[in-house]
Amino acid sequence: MKKTAVVPVLLAGAALLLSACGAAPDATSDGSDGNTTDTAGGDFLACMISDAGGFNDKSFNQSGYEGLQRAGSELGVKTSQAESKDASDFGPNLEAMQAQNCSLTITVGYILAEDTKAAAEANPQSHYAIIDDDSINADNVKPLVFKTSDASYLAGYLAAGYTKSGIVATYGGLQLPAVTIFMDGFADGVAAYNKDNNTTVKVLGWDKAAQNGSFAGGFDDQSVGKNTTQNFIDQGADVIMPVAGPVGLGTLAAVKDAGGDAVVIWVDADGYVTNPQYSDIILTSVMKGIGEAVFDTIKEASQGSFSSDLYIGTLANEGVGLAPYHDFDSKIPAELKAKIEQLKSDIIDGTLKVESPSDPKQS
Repeated sequence: MKKTAVVPVLLAGAALLLSACGAAPDATSDGSDGNTTDTAGGDFLACMISDAGGFNDKSFNQSGYEGLQRAGSELGVKTSQAESKDASDFGPNLEAMQAQNCSLTITVGYILAEDTKAAAEANPQSHYAIIDDDSINADNVKPLVFKTSDASYLAGYLAAGYTKSGIVATYGGLQLPAVTIFMDGFADGVAAYNKDNNTTVKVLGWDKAAQNGSFAGGFDDQSVGKNTTQNFIDQGADVIMPVAGPVGLGTLAAVKDAGGDAVVIWVDADGYVTNPQYSDIILTSVMKGIGEAVFDTIKEASQGSFSSDLYIGTLANEGVGLAPYHDFDSKIPAELKAKIEQLKSDIIDGTLKVESPSDPKQS
């Protein structure tokens, strides 16, 4: 049975890193066409494969890629990356990385789990890590997962306290555990606010009890995100949380175009930093310290200490959390901000337990 590894993930540092790093690489379908970088010599080759969102998704692929780039610049390891256009690229990209003799191959996203497992089984001498999946139980695969239900609970409480219309909304890209865990926490946070304040804030897009709601059918069609968001706005929603990677850019565009009071809660990265053109409509972000987890995993492996122990990012180890309120800081009542800080402390010390069917396994 694997033990939970606690690796500090400094979200504030990750946010600064996002603003300091260069652009993501051009899209490629395999890792063998000039994407290898030898930053400072050395024999360790750290590799990464994106899902279909690509490394410029302003979200979790980009965060992972920036962790890879940081490892290259700070640790002096070689790096290589491959962007996937769709699921058909996953297997070939993994084969391309194996052909490059990658010392560690990191796959970004739950939907790469099946191909990652197959590659790990076929190459037991090679090391792998996968973000947002803990289904692979193998000595050569390290899962990097995040208890985002806790941070999303805080975001839901904030949304319920901030809304002027009494209606908030969320939707996902696909109905996957790494997506619905956000939506569960968000819905529970709204419910908690209603209970504490005798209010009736309504959540559109997700029914936690039924595990049913609105999904875009993927992570790349921004027009679906825009249409979904406009539908929410038409129903009165003024706080919207897309959990859909690049599809969420459609939400930002729809809210911007609509004007009015609607705002967005971004996910994975600090949207205020990654989407500066929309900074005036981003209330906060539910952040995952993916870049830091990637960096730490590469560092350990490059020092000969690769471990398949499960890493879970939590509020306690700063692997998840809310981004600063930035431009909205003065618009959020002090008592609401204080309450959210108290809820965060209660979750960390165990006084308050947030649960989702999609929470990471604790073993």
